[in-house]
Amino acid sequence: MTYADVRQRWRQDPEAFWAEAAAGIDWVEPWTSVLDATQGAGRWFPGARLNTCYNAIDRHADGGRGDQPALLFESTMTGRQESYTYSELRTTVARLAGAMQRSGVEPGDRVLIYMPMVPEAAFAILACARIGAVHSVVFGGFAAREVATRIDDATPKLIISASCGLEPGRKVFYKPLLDDAIDLASHTPERHVVLQREEQAAELNRDIDLEWHEFQDGAEPADCVPVAATDPLYLLYTSGTTGQPKGIVRDNGGHAVALHWSMKAIYDIDAGDTFWAASDIGWVVGHSYIIYAPLLRGATTVMFEGKPVGTPDAGVFWRIIERHRVKALFTAPTAIRAIRREDPDGEFVKASDLSHFTGLFVAGERCDPPTLKWAGEQLGVPVIDHWWQTETGWSVAGNTLGAGLVDIRPGSAGKPMPGWDVQVVDPEGQPVPAGDTGAIVVRLPLGPGALAGLWQAEERFQQAYLTTFPGYYETGDAGYLDEDGYLYVMTRTDDIINVAGHRLSTGAIEEVIALHPAVAECAVTGIKDKLKGQLPMGFICTQADSSANPQTLIDECVALVRQHVGAVAAFKRAVVVKRLPKTRSGKILRGTLAKIADGEPYSVPATIDDPEILNEISTQLGHPGNTNDG
Repeated sequence: MTYADVRQRWRQDPEAFWAEAAAGIDWVEPWTSVLDATQGAGRWFPGARLNTCYNAIDRHADGGRGDQPALLFESTMTGRQESYTYSELRTTVARLAGAMQRSGVEPGDRVLIYMPMVPEAAFAILACARIGAVHSVVFGGFAAREVATRIDDATPKLIISASCGLEPGRKVFYKPLLDDAIDLASHTPERHVVLQREEQAAELNRDIDLEWHEFQDGAEPADCVPVAATDPLYLLYTSGTTGQPKGIVRDNGGHAVALHWSMKAIYDIDAGDTFWAASDIGWVVGHSYIIYAPLLRGATTVMFEGKPVGTPDAGVFWRIIERHRVKALFTAPTAIRAIRREDPDGEFVKASDLSHFTGLFVAGERCDPPTLKWAGEQLGVPVIDHWWQTETGWSVAGNTLGAGLVDIRPGSAGKPMPGWDVQVVDPEGQPVPAGDTGAIVVRLPLGPGALAGLWQAEERFQQAYLTTFPGYYETGDAGYLDEDGYLYVMTRTDDIINVAGHRLSTGAIEEVIALHPAVAECAVTGIKDKLKGQLPMGFICTQADSSANPQTLIDECVALVRQHVGAVAAFKRAVVVKRLPKTRSGKILRGTLAKIADGEPYSVPATIDDPEILNEISTQLGHPGNTNDG
């Protein structure tokens, strides 16, 4: 079976395609129809009932995989290594779910989870799914104000948290942040459950707080509660342009079908294999490919607390892959760039036995071709860039490692997956020729697993995604399709800059700068110019072992852009910086860099991994102390 065969089967009859895929899920009651295209962006398997936790744990525990590891935990921060079989995972999750039921949590109630990367976070997520509660995971370490907005929007009955999270060289004290968030919020949850970590205990308020073990003491294990396929499984908040986060709603039925299908077709992972998504449970990748997809497939999933470099070195990924015989790894390009910067010759790769390793997948931001090429040469396996969003839940474009691999074209996110009719259009919504940059949209209805809407905000859902291009879902990303149907996602639509009337992709300029051997990574953003409207500005990080003169490097990068993009790009300004400001999920804060370069006041985003770098860059550009309270 090739990609072309799979795509053609889907195109001929999408409902039959997904009905066949749905046979991989155990249902309590069948659906009345495969798709209801009259609601929103489409609702999948209306009328059906199932339980996602049962499909992820119980059926494997009862079906001959009870003794197989389901969850492996590796913490380079604490030295902890733990393993939970499917039977052990069911026992643990059922007990926690029973404690939730005893505390009054019912199907449809929200439970907010604010935890670091520890197994207990996975237990809490799955326990919610077990009893039909709707989990809302907030990235661990978010500031109190960010947590408060999510509390007020989700109105959780219960909050599950931890005493602290661990970062290299520091501890993040979760409980004080949570207490401040509750003081700021209008909604007051009924109960807080706190996991006390050995590294730092928290002071509890006995009027409302319960310790993790105390909360579960004496609780009866909970059975799986069937819910409607169209009922919400979870809420996951993503940043909104208004400052009010958008609560992405994911359903149960379509989500289970799509993720189960994707695990084998895209990642070539089946029951018994080991898969590792080196992400965080606070992001969509963590939801989809640390927790749900591997377990739905009957595979073993790896959960990691640490960093790709510095905990303790740039070889930690490869040692974990060797130790657990990981078949495929999913991580962000920024992690591979960090490893490459510390270990350009791949000495740590050579020191590890990766003979069982079959594929590296990257997503979360565009993977520049030099990084993709380096990883491929070092690892000797396909390195696959693929593209998806919090809203889509799984990849819109990618490669089918498990269903006939299509050609890997560096710089491309691959070809559209079944379920996604991807188009590139101009501002009027008209298709553009192959190779021309435009807005990337998806024809409605969306495939299973996509967002069902925004939490209690139908009008905002319509305006944010379905209004600009009627009949299409607006992704907010820009790029192009080549003549063979490969998708190139170059930038966000608001990162396309207009230089003297020429619309240019900052991603295309970044791709050229990254060709320079001394460049580890870079970012390009538009800055204001009185004559041309905007000009591109580069921010360049060098390889760890580079001795390049900064001005010489900038001059050579300018020459590269002129050679590959042309004089029309008008790329003349750049600065060499120690590191780039990023969110904790690895996305570069290009908008903030643009404000710094223009000398405008900027806010420190709540998601930033290292706030101090903004001040360093601002000082370097002659604009110190330019932050505001946002």
